[in-house]
Amino acid sequence: MFGSLQNWPTLGKLEKAGVHIFLAGDSTMEEVKADQGNKRGWGEFLSPFFIDGVLIINEARGGRSSKSFINEGHLNLILNRIMPGDYLFIQFGHNDQKAEEERATDPFTTYQEYLSVFVEGAKEKGAIPVLLTSINRRTFDEDGNFVNSLGSYPDAVRQLGDHLMVPVIDLYEKTKSLYETIGAEETKKLFAWYALTNPSYPTDDTHFSSYGAEKMAELVAEGIEELGLPLREYLIKKHV
Repeated sequence: MFGSLQNWPTLGKLEKAGVHIFLAGDSTMEEVKADQGNKRGWGEFLSPFFIDGVLIINEARGGRSSKSFINEGHLNLILNRIMPGDYLFIQFGHNDQKAEEERATDPFTTYQEYLSVFVEGAKEKGAIPVLLTSINRRTFDEDGNFVNSLGSYPDAVRQLGDHLMVPVIDLYEKTKSLYETIGAEETKKLFAWYALTNPSYPTDDTHFSSYGAEKMAELVAEGIEELGLPLREYLIKKHV
Protein backbone atom coordinates (compact mmCIF):
# COMPACT_ATOMS: atom_id res chain seq x y z
CA MET A 1 0.00 0.00 0.00
CA PHE A 2 1.41 3.34 -1.04
CA GLY A 3 0.48 6.85 0.05
CA SER A 4 1.94 8.98 -2.74
CA LEU A 5 3.08 8.69 -6.32
CA GLN A 6 6.79 8.84 -5.54
CA ASN A 7 6.43 5.90 -3.13
CA TRP A 8 4.60 3.66 -5.58
CA PRO A 9 6.42 0.63 -6.99
CA THR A 10 8.04 1.01 -10.37
CA LEU A 11 6.01 0.18 -13.47
CA GLY A 12 8.05 -3.01 -13.81
CA LYS A 13 6.96 -4.21 -10.39
CA LEU A 14 3.34 -3.39 -11.13
CA GLU A 15 3.54 -5.40 -14.34
CA LYS A 16 4.88 -8.43 -12.47
CA ALA A 17 2.06 -8.47 -9.92
CA GLY A 18 -0.89 -10.64 -10.87
CA VAL A 19 -3.80 -8.39 -9.87
CA HIS A 20 -3.93 -4.73 -8.81
CA ILE A 21 -6.70 -3.23 -6.68
CA PHE A 22 -6.67 0.57 -6.40
CA LEU A 23 -8.60 2.07 -3.48
CA ALA A 24 -10.23 5.51 -3.63
CA GLY A 25 -12.07 6.67 -0.55
CA ASP A 26 -12.02 8.46 2.78
CA SER A 27 -10.57 7.90 6.27
CA THR A 28 -12.54 4.70 6.86
CA MET A 29 -10.48 3.18 4.01
CA GLU A 30 -7.15 5.02 4.14
CA GLU A 31 -3.77 3.88 5.41
CA VAL A 32 -3.47 5.89 8.62
CA LYS A 33 -0.19 7.43 9.74
CA ALA A 34 1.18 6.36 13.12
CA ASP A 35 0.85 9.84 14.60
CA GLN A 36 -2.93 9.86 14.07
CA GLY A 37 -3.68 7.70 17.09
CA ASN A 38 -5.43 4.34 17.21
CA LYS A 39 -7.73 4.75 14.23
CA ARG A 40 -7.24 2.48 11.22
CA GLY A 41 -8.73 2.24 7.74
CA TRP A 42 -9.92 -1.08 6.33
CA GLY A 43 -7.71 -0.70 3.25
CA GLU A 44 -4.71 -1.41 5.48
CA PHE A 45 -6.10 -4.85 6.24
CA LEU A 46 -7.35 -6.01 2.86
CA SER A 47 -4.17 -7.58 1.50
CA PRO A 48 -4.11 -10.59 3.89
CA PHE A 49 -7.46 -11.73 2.50
CA PHE A 50 -5.77 -12.41 -0.85
CA ILE A 51 -3.13 -14.83 -2.04
CA ASP A 52 0.29 -13.55 -3.10
CA GLY A 53 0.28 -11.63 -6.35
CA VAL A 54 -2.63 -9.32 -5.48
CA LEU A 55 -1.33 -5.80 -4.94
CA ILE A 56 -3.44 -3.32 -2.96
CA ILE A 57 -2.67 0.31 -3.87
CA ASN A 58 -4.37 2.41 -1.23
CA GLU A 59 -4.91 5.97 -2.41
CA ALA A 60 -7.75 6.73 0.04
CA ARG A 61 -7.48 10.11 1.77
CA GLY A 62 -9.01 11.14 5.08
CA GLY A 63 -11.50 13.99 4.97
CA ARG A 64 -12.18 13.72 1.26
CA SER A 65 -15.53 13.51 -0.46
CA SER A 66 -16.14 12.25 -3.98
CA LYS A 67 -15.90 15.89 -5.05
CA SER A 68 -12.74 16.99 -3.24
CA PHE A 69 -10.89 13.77 -4.07
CA ILE A 70 -11.29 14.57 -7.76
CA ASN A 71 -10.70 18.31 -7.48
CA GLU A 72 -7.47 17.82 -5.51
CA GLY A 73 -6.09 15.56 -8.24
CA HIS A 74 -6.09 12.26 -6.38
CA LEU A 75 -8.18 10.48 -9.00
CA ASN A 76 -5.79 11.59 -11.73
CA LEU A 77 -2.91 9.99 -9.81
CA ILE A 78 -4.80 6.71 -9.95
CA LEU A 79 -5.86 6.97 -13.58
CA ASN A 80 -2.29 7.72 -14.62
CA ARG A 81 -1.25 4.32 -13.21
CA ILE A 82 -4.22 2.01 -13.50
CA MET A 83 -4.03 -0.58 -16.28
CA PRO A 84 -6.46 -2.82 -18.18
CA GLY A 85 -7.80 -5.56 -15.94
CA ASP A 86 -7.05 -3.67 -12.72
CA TYR A 87 -9.79 -2.87 -10.21
CA LEU A 88 -10.84 0.49 -8.77
CA PHE A 89 -12.80 0.29 -5.50
CA ILE A 90 -14.70 3.54 -4.86
CA GLN A 91 -16.14 4.40 -1.43
CA PHE A 92 -17.26 7.91 -0.48
CA GLY A 93 -20.17 9.43 1.41
CA HIS A 94 -19.17 10.47 4.94
CA ASN A 95 -17.56 13.71 3.83
CA ASP A 96 -20.03 14.33 1.02
CA GLN A 97 -22.43 15.12 3.87
CA LYS A 98 -20.25 17.99 5.08
CA ALA A 99 -21.46 21.55 4.68
CA GLU A 100 -18.25 23.01 3.20
CA GLU A 101 -18.54 23.89 -0.47
CA GLU A 102 -15.34 22.09 -1.40
CA ARG A 103 -16.73 18.77 -0.11
CA ALA A 104 -20.53 18.92 -0.11
CA THR A 105 -22.56 16.96 -2.65
CA ASP A 106 -26.24 16.11 -3.04
CA PRO A 107 -26.99 12.35 -3.06
CA PHE A 108 -28.98 12.03 -6.27
CA THR A 109 -27.35 14.80 -8.29
CA THR A 110 -23.74 15.92 -7.71
CA TYR A 111 -22.74 12.86 -5.64
CA GLN A 112 -23.76 10.51 -8.43
CA GLU A 113 -22.14 12.79 -10.99
CA TYR A 114 -18.77 12.72 -9.20
CA LEU A 115 -18.94 8.97 -8.62
CA SER A 116 -19.64 8.57 -12.34
CA VAL A 117 -16.33 10.31 -13.07
CA PHE A 118 -14.52 7.56 -11.13
CA VAL A 119 -16.46 4.84 -12.91
CA GLU A 120 -16.01 6.23 -16.41
CA GLY A 121 -12.35 7.02 -15.78
CA ALA A 122 -11.68 3.43 -14.77
CA LYS A 123 -13.59 2.05 -17.75
CA GLU A 124 -11.70 4.27 -20.17
CA LYS A 125 -8.48 2.72 -18.89
CA GLY A 126 -9.86 -0.79 -19.30
CA ALA A 127 -10.09 -1.24 -15.53
CA ILE A 128 -13.01 -2.62 -13.53
CA PRO A 129 -14.82 -0.15 -11.21
CA VAL A 130 -16.56 -1.38 -8.08
CA LEU A 131 -18.77 0.94 -6.03
CA LEU A 132 -19.07 0.55 -2.27
CA THR A 133 -21.75 2.12 -0.10
CA SER A 134 -20.42 3.94 2.96
CA ILE A 135 -19.61 2.06 6.14
CA ASN A 136 -21.98 2.96 8.94
CA ARG A 137 -20.95 5.06 11.87
CA ARG A 138 -21.69 3.65 15.32
CA THR A 139 -25.06 5.36 15.83
CA PHE A 140 -27.68 3.97 18.20
CA ASP A 141 -30.58 5.61 20.00
CA GLU A 142 -31.04 5.46 23.77
CA ASP A 143 -32.94 2.19 23.43
CA GLY A 144 -30.07 0.53 21.58
CA ASN A 145 -31.67 0.68 18.15
CA PHE A 146 -29.45 1.36 15.15
CA VAL A 147 -29.90 4.82 13.56
CA ASN A 148 -29.02 5.67 9.96
CA SER A 149 -26.60 8.62 9.91
CA LEU A 150 -25.87 8.46 6.18
CA GLY A 151 -29.19 9.62 4.78
CA SER A 152 -29.80 8.82 1.12
CA TYR A 153 -26.16 8.42 0.10
CA PRO A 154 -26.19 4.58 0.20
CA ASP A 155 -29.39 4.52 -1.88
CA ALA A 156 -27.74 6.84 -4.40
CA VAL A 157 -24.80 4.43 -4.79
CA ARG A 158 -27.11 1.46 -5.33
CA GLN A 159 -29.12 3.39 -7.89
CA LEU A 160 -26.00 4.50 -9.73
CA GLY A 161 -24.63 0.98 -9.75
CA ASP A 162 -27.83 -0.26 -11.38
CA HIS A 163 -27.82 2.58 -13.89
CA LEU A 164 -24.18 2.17 -14.91
CA MET A 165 -24.22 -1.63 -14.53
CA VAL A 166 -21.37 -1.49 -12.03
CA PRO A 167 -21.06 -4.00 -9.14
CA VAL A 168 -21.84 -2.62 -5.69
CA ILE A 169 -20.51 -3.96 -2.40
CA ASP A 170 -23.15 -2.81 0.08
CA LEU A 171 -21.08 -2.01 3.15
CA TYR A 172 -23.95 0.03 4.54
CA GLU A 173 -26.16 -3.05 4.80
CA LYS A 174 -23.31 -5.31 5.89
CA THR A 175 -22.24 -3.03 8.74
CA LYS A 176 -25.84 -2.34 9.75
CA SER A 177 -26.43 -6.08 10.03
CA LEU A 178 -23.20 -6.57 11.98
CA TYR A 179 -23.91 -3.73 14.42
CA GLU A 180 -27.47 -4.86 15.05
CA THR A 181 -26.35 -8.45 15.57
CA ILE A 182 -23.67 -7.73 18.15
CA GLY A 183 -25.40 -4.73 19.77
CA ALA A 184 -24.50 -1.19 20.75
CA GLU A 185 -22.07 -2.08 23.55
CA GLU A 186 -20.16 -4.76 21.67
CA THR A 187 -19.71 -2.52 18.63
CA LYS A 188 -17.44 -0.29 20.72
CA LYS A 189 -14.70 -2.85 20.14
CA LEU A 190 -14.83 -2.08 16.43
CA PHE A 191 -14.05 1.61 16.87
CA ALA A 192 -10.85 3.49 17.65
CA TRP A 193 -11.84 5.10 20.93
CA TYR A 194 -12.51 1.77 22.62
CA ALA A 195 -8.79 0.94 22.72
CA LEU A 196 -7.75 4.20 24.38
CA THR A 197 -7.08 4.15 28.11
CA ASN A 198 -7.46 7.90 28.65
CA PRO A 199 -11.08 8.41 29.78
CA SER A 200 -10.96 12.08 28.75
CA TYR A 201 -10.31 11.19 25.10
CA PRO A 202 -13.42 11.86 23.01
CA THR A 203 -15.35 8.91 21.70
CA ASP A 204 -14.92 8.10 18.02
CA ASP A 205 -17.90 6.39 16.44
CA THR A 206 -16.61 6.80 12.88
CA HIS A 207 -13.06 5.43 12.72
CA PHE A 208 -12.04 1.88 13.43
CA SER A 209 -9.71 0.08 15.78
CA SER A 210 -7.34 -2.43 14.22
CA TYR A 211 -9.85 -5.15 15.06
CA GLY A 212 -12.70 -3.18 13.52
CA ALA A 213 -10.78 -2.28 10.36
CA GLU A 214 -9.87 -5.92 9.84
CA LYS A 215 -13.51 -6.86 10.30
CA MET A 216 -14.50 -4.27 7.67
CA ALA A 217 -11.92 -5.73 5.27
CA GLU A 218 -13.49 -9.12 5.87
CA LEU A 219 -16.88 -7.71 4.87
CA VAL A 220 -15.34 -6.36 1.67
CA ALA A 221 -13.88 -9.79 0.90
CA GLU A 222 -17.28 -11.30 1.63
CA GLY A 223 -18.86 -8.85 -0.82
CA ILE A 224 -16.36 -9.80 -3.52
CA GLU A 225 -17.30 -13.44 -3.06
CA GLU A 226 -21.05 -12.74 -3.09
CA LEU A 227 -20.86 -10.66 -6.27
CA GLY A 228 -18.97 -13.38 -8.05
CA LEU A 229 -16.22 -10.99 -9.12
CA PRO A 230 -13.26 -12.68 -10.80
CA LEU A 231 -11.24 -11.47 -7.79
CA ARG A 232 -12.91 -14.17 -5.70
CA GLU A 233 -10.49 -16.70 -7.21
CA TYR A 234 -7.67 -15.02 -5.29
CA LEU A 235 -9.38 -14.80 -1.89
CA ILE A 236 -8.12 -16.59 1.20
CA LYS A 237 -11.06 -17.73 3.29
CA LYS A 238 -10.51 -16.40 6.79
CA HIS A 239 -12.56 -14.92 9.59
CA VAL A 240 -11.59 -12.35 12.22
